[in-house]
Amino acid sequence: MLSDRIRQMAPSQTLELNSKIARLRSQGKNIIALNSGEPDYNTPRPIIDAATRAMLEGRTKYTQTPGIPELREAIVRKFQKDNGIEYGTDEILVSTGAKYALTIALQSLCNPGDEVIIPTPCWVSYVEMIKLAGGIPVLVPVREDNQLDMDKIRAAVTGKTRILLINSPNNPTGAVYPKETMKALTALTLDRDLYLISDEVYEKLIYGSTPHVSPASFSQEIRDRTITVNAFSKSYSMT
Repeated sequence: MLSDRIRQMAPSQTLELNSKIARLRSQGKNIIALNSGEPDYNTPRPIIDAATRAMLEGRTKYTQTPGIPELREAIVRKFQKDNGIEYGTDEILVSTGAKYALTIALQSLCNPGDEVIIPTPCWVSYVEMIKLAGGIPVLVPVREDNQLDMDKIRAAVTGKTRILLINSPNNPTGAVYPKETMKALTALTLDRDLYLISDEVYEKLIYGSTPHVSPASFSQEIRDRTITVNAFSKSYSMT
């Protein structure tokens, strides 16, 4: 009954563990859950108040396809201020979360058989989203210090490679890739005529001294080959 592309997908390990945790907790067991990337603090009160006010004002209808204009303008200012990236409002797409944004990006860029390189360990959903888009996940292990092994990444690039997919700060390792590593990734992207998808949803959750760097900030050339994905979910506890 199900299509071939759906049958090849594996269930979400995160959600499977959520179900198991809920079952164990219902039995009275004390479980410390480390499986889900979800902040343990509440959404800040000003956000809750603003959302409530918007609903009371009737702002619950369809919006423009790329998102509410005022929101896109605010996102443009955020990228300028926090990330050093110059975008126009026509380059901002508001989606129902980063997972859907990643899905759209992969569906838009991948042709059947295209390869997508992902450093591992990685977020579990990347692999299944790539498969659903008709692509082939190419998993490249990081070094023992959880930093990228650029020699292995370069060696993994073939004539079928279409995308480099990176996540910094990283889920699950917490590693933040330094500027020199990002520079090497962008050079490889341009040299091999690839696309770079930069998942930056954890940009505010940094516990070491290495600052977060957005690769799209380096030049106009790499900006035009990069899809920057960000969200409110982690920074503002809005999962």
